[in-house]
Amino acid sequence: MKAKWLTFVRVCIVFAIAGCAFFLSAQLPMEPPHQSGQSITGAFEGWFSNPDGSYSILVGYYNRNTKQVIDIPPGPDNRIEPGGPDMGQPTHFLTGRQWGVFTITVPKNFGDKRLTWTIAANGKTTQIPLDIGTLWEVSPFVDATGNTPPYIGFAEAGPFVNGPKGQTIMLTNTIPNPLSLPVWVADDAKLPPGQAALSRLPAVTVTWSMFRGPGTVTFGKERPAVEKTEFKAPPGSAFTGTATTTATFSDPGEYVLKIVANDSTGEGGRGFQCCWSNAYVKVSVKGAPSTGPGLP
Repeated sequence: MKAKWLTFVRVCIVFAIAGCAFFLSAQLPMEPPHQSGQSITGAFEGWFSNPDGSYSILVGYYNRNTKQVIDIPPGPDNRIEPGGPDMGQPTHFLTGRQWGVFTITVPKNFGDKRLTWTIAANGKTTQIPLDIGTLWEVSPFVDATGNTPPYIGFAEAGPFVNGPKGQTIMLTNTIPNPLSLPVWVADDAKLPPGQAALSRLPAVTVTWSMFRGPGTVTFGKERPAVEKTEFKAPPGSAFTGTATTTATFSDPGEYVLKIVANDSTGEGGRGFQCCWSNAYVKVSVKGAPSTGPGLP
């Protein structure tokens, strides 16, 4: 009961902050969106405790460009300090607001220490602090209504993991062969109170994107349809399904692909830290580049 009450209080705080931000934005002139040339800002989205006593800091970002996808390798222009510059952050920045993109695990004695994520893009530099301040604890594995995130598995028998930390598998591929990416998903299919209309939407949707890589990735479908399929899923699952796509790589090297599974709460839980899940695929790609001088 205490945990649910604390979750309710935190949600109220988030609503209050969002309401203030909306009020202030309504008083200020809005700058028109830009297709390119704008900055990227990291987004601190809270933190949660892990079973081993460590903490995970939940982080997203906002790419203010409507069309310019930007690649920034770990280093002076994409660094998390102290301890970095590379702490697992993305190097491939999609456009718009991206919720709960990755987590940073810090030790149980982290205390009042602070990390800083610096991003320099298009000549504009932004910084955000990352900490485990009391007010910013979130509950990504269950919300106040009892809803939980979908599970993602890379094999029919699992393992199945849910939540923003997710799981990571490693695969290999050779250019120009497409890499098959099947996944199995499961969810409790719970709907928010008073939102019965959401039952007409798919119980789970999945989205693939490139997280890191030296080249480009072309997916057969970035949002493949999830087909209802029966298999042994984690307890409490009311829906089970599968989805498959392919990934084709332009250049050899080490890539990280990301899949997000969303339930009826929408992409990134619509900013409320529940109920959606991440998972990652590290792909070692070999072979000659598919494009370049002297190549078709």
